[in-house]
Amino acid sequence: KLILLDSLLQETMTLPTDYGYVILTGIGAIFMVMWKGVKVGQARKKYEVPYPDMYSKESKIFNCIQRAHQNTLENLPQFFFLLTMAGFSYPRLSAAAGWVWIVGRVLYALGYSTGDPEKRMKGAVGYIGLLTLLVCSIITAVQNI
Repeated sequence: KLILLDSLLQETMTLPTDYGYVILTGIGAIFMVMWKGVKVGQARKKYEVPYPDMYSKESKIFNCIQRAHQNTLENLPQFFFLLTMAGFSYPRLSAAAGWVWIVGRVLYALGYSTGDPEKRMKGAVGYIGLLTLLVCSIITAVQNI
């Protein structure tokens, strides 16, 4: 059993050519989420919303800024999973699709932070990127069954 375990541990994993673009896209998503967190912190001071309160009873604008951040956090795990899996077979396409999703999330936040929730819909363009990642992930899975 030790010999089998030893041989498994010596296996090397290689990433596809151009997978660095996928990694950089993931890092871009992290910076986007950090930017949104900073915006929430600034709004918390401006609209006087103390910790640990998640929402304000007085400021709709604060609530919209907070929701833009929270909604992105809710969607981040599936984005990272799909980006990683799709990137194994389609690294450049996946990276491009990931940036489309990131831009969509920025547009979503900018629209939502106006205090008019309808303006968040500008970010719907990001779903083009997410759906591309979903399709590429499904193809990757089927090709590796």
